Amino acid sequence: MSVDEVTAEGGPRARILAATTALLAEGGEEAVSTRAVGAAAGVQAPTIYRLFGDKQGLLDAAAAEGFAAYLSDKKELEPTDDPVADLRAGWDLHLGFGLANPALYRLMFGRRRAGTAPPPAAVAGFEVLAGHIRRIAEAGRLKVTEERAAQLVHAAGGGTTLTLLDQDPQRRDLGLSVLAREAVVAAITTDAPTAEAPGPVGAAVALRAALPGTTALTGAEQTLLREWLDRIART
Repeated sequence: MSVDEVTAEGGPRARILAATTALLAEGGEEAVSTRAVGAAAGVQAPTIYRLFGDKQGLLDAAAAEGFAAYLSDKKELEPTDDPVADLRAGWDLHLGFGLANPALYRLMFGRRRAGTAPPPAAVAGFEVLAGHIRRIAEAGRLKVTEERAAQLVHAAGGGTTLTLLDQDPQRRDLGLSVLAREAVVAAITTDAPTAEAPGPVGAAVALRAALPGTTALTGAEQTLLREWLDRIART
C-alpha cells in the first residue's frame, strides 16, 4: 500500500485516528487500547504500531488532529475593527471547543510528557493567539508586553476551561469564564490607545508592535531597539 493510500481520507491512518477520537469521546483515554482501536478501524495491531509506534504515539497523533480541528475553527473568525473584541471571541471559541470535546481537550491541554515539545498544531495555535495580541498592540491598546499578554491569556483560558470540565455539567458555572476573560482583558488592555495617555510603558509596547513595518532601521538596529523597548515595557 502506498503512502498516499495510507494517509488518504478513508485510508488506514485516517480510520485509526477517527476511531481513536470516537473512543476518547465515549470513554476517555482509558477507553483507548490498540485492540479497541483496531476493532473500530478495521485494522490489525501491527498496522497501528507501524503507523504510530505505540499507544502514546497514537494519542499524540490524535491530539495533533484535535489541535488542527481547533485551528480550523479559529481561523474562520474574520478579524473585525476591534482587536479586543476579536480576542474575546477567540477565548469563547476556545472554551466552546473544550466543553464540546472534553476528553480530547484534556488530552491536548491537560497533559504533556515532561521534556517533550508541544505538537506543531499547538505551536500554531499559540501563534494565532499571538496574532490577536499583536493586533491589540498595533492599535495601541496593550499595556503589557506581547509575550506576557499571550502567556496570560493562554494560561487563564486553558485553566478556566479545565476547571469547568471538572464541574458537574448540570451545575457548570459558565459565568466563571466570563469573569476570567474580563479580568484578563482588563489586565492587558486599555479602553483607548495607550499613546493618548502619558507613560513610557504603553508607548514602548505600541512602538514595538510597529517595528516589523519599519524600513528605516537595519536588522541589527531593530533587534537592539526591540530589546530596549522590552525592558521599558516590563517595568
